[in-house]
Amino acid sequence: MTADTATDRATDTTITGGSGDEETRYRAVSSRDARFDGVFFFGVATTGIYCRPSCPAVTPRRRNVRFFPTAAAAQGHGFRACRRCRPDAVPGSAEWNVRADVVGRAMRMIGDGVVDREGVPGLAVRLGYSTRQVQRQLTAELGAGPVALARAQRAHTARLLLQTTALPVTDIAFASGFASVRQFNDTIRAVYARTPTELRAESRTGTATGPRTALAAGVPLRLAHRGPYAAGEVFDLLAAEAVPGVEEVVGDHGTRTYRRTLRLPYGTGIVSVDERSPGAWLEARIHLTDLRDLTTAVQRLRRLLDLDADPYAVAERLGADPALAAEVAARPGVRSPGTAEPEEFALRTVVGPDEAARLVERYGTPLDSPCGTLTHLFPEPAALTGHPMAGPLAAALVDGTVRLDPGADRDASAAALAAVPGVSPRAAAVIRMRALGDPDVALDPGRDPDPARDPDLAPDATADPAPEPLPDDAHPQWRPWRSYAARYLRTA
Repeated sequence: MTADTATDRATDTTITGGSGDEETRYRAVSSRDARFDGVFFFGVATTGIYCRPSCPAVTPRRRNVRFFPTAAAAQGHGFRACRRCRPDAVPGSAEWNVRADVVGRAMRMIGDGVVDREGVPGLAVRLGYSTRQVQRQLTAELGAGPVALARAQRAHTARLLLQTTALPVTDIAFASGFASVRQFNDTIRAVYARTPTELRAESRTGTATGPRTALAAGVPLRLAHRGPYAAGEVFDLLAAEAVPGVEEVVGDHGTRTYRRTLRLPYGTGIVSVDERSPGAWLEARIHLTDLRDLTTAVQRLRRLLDLDADPYAVAERLGADPALAAEVAARPGVRSPGTAEPEEFALRTVVGPDEAARLVERYGTPLDSPCGTLTHLFPEPAALTGHPMAGPLAAALVDGTVRLDPGADRDASAAALAAVPGVSPRAAAVIRMRALGDPDVALDPGRDPDPARDPDLAPDATADPAPEPLPDDAHPQWRPWRSYAARYLRTA
């Protein structure tokens, strides 16, 4: 597997680590190239501010610019976030989804809130490394350790709540993952050079009209993405896969809204995302029973919608192949969607869409307050261990034999899936692509990779035997984006 390394790029667009790339990075800053927002950040020594590459401010002199691989690294060197470009709000680097090594796995778990919930020791245990090893590897490669990376994420969540809700500041502090109000205040001042009250005043969010809590009205969000986004194709897939009671897609093509329920660490949630994109983002709203779940819910939505992808790198690699060039040119921004609930997706893939709907009716957890047609959470694996089709996989998920969390080792999980009775090779490949978010899964491009439309993924005595996935070395010219190639070829 070559997902351990990020995709190669042409010389004029390469932005990777190492001092030899700093001139290239500076050219990206000078041209305000939004393709690299989130790939790296730059600080200006004379102002003490750090920005995203596309910041509209006057380009600083080269000798005053410092480059950082993460926002946390910039903050760790004493730089505060730019007020104009809001560098903390950019899409995440696609590199963390491509990489299967410990750094990539750690970044995915930090994004999911593992450090906030379990601390660095919990992160280390999940990775299978010592705390010291995790700290050393992240600091060496990203310029910041797990605590600093989680702190940067907490600051972004806090700003979001301060500027979109009228929740009391104390509630926001703990909902963002801070251990104390003092820590919250100190971090906001360090990152944004303003107090929480001043940050809130900028958006005119207050309590003049009464306490408007995110629990009742939901948290409005703008989910940023990089480059073009083929929202129509993503929503087509979500509509085709939707399981009644758990998901729905409403509205007309082009203006649809996707809604679903979520089982979260501290409670439950209902998320909604609009297909229409007014800019470099998708409009969303998240309703939570416990605001501490906000970070996790946002990251799950981002993985489902593949919002941290790099469409420029995908198009550059796949568009160079004559077999895909026309499709890539005609359909910019095609994504390889993941899933918001990995274990749910795996079980649905094994049993098929019709049986999945029956599982919700029989074993699903009813919501305390149903919302329209959304009435249940998908059953937990523990409730399905006795099911004739879902049982073997459910048991493997319960006892930890199969791991599908954001930090799971993809190769180990794939091997474990292959050993579970009832999981076909093709089902295992689709689970790896979607539930584990692997951008480089080789699937037969002549077959549909969508579980809701692929008869080989639903148990059916009349269906032809499921085809084997392509060999791991198939189509090397598409690596590490073979999952995207499958999406392009699905309708070709």
